[in-house]
Amino acid sequence: MNKTRLIEIHPQAPPKPEYTQPCNGCGVCCVAQPCPVAYMLLWQFRGSCRALLWQDDVSRYVCGLVVYPDRYVNLIPASLRDWMGGLLAKRIAAGNGCDYDAEVDDVSEG
Repeated sequence: MNKTRLIEIHPQAPPKPEYTQPCNGCGVCCVAQPCPVAYMLLWQFRGSCRALLWQDDVSRYVCGLVVYPDRYVNLIPASLRDWMGGLLAKRIAAGNGCDYDAEVDDVSEG
């Protein structure tokens, strides 16, 4: 069964890379659904991940749980931000390539 869903992405976001290619911060995976880390730490099971952050200076999305875990989970002290962010980056396989196997069509209005 072919399932089609419309998601909104920042207009300056880079296009989704091919499956297994390096992540470029397109945000498609996180806008489409929360990851297992968001399930555990944010208790979010559907919808766009609320920890997804757009960074204007580099025109890409980043995971707020990796960059600012203490802002999303009250039990994490700011002093452990970098350590916990690194741990969470490993849990979401950051840097291991795109693992969201979906076809994306640009339906933006021109």
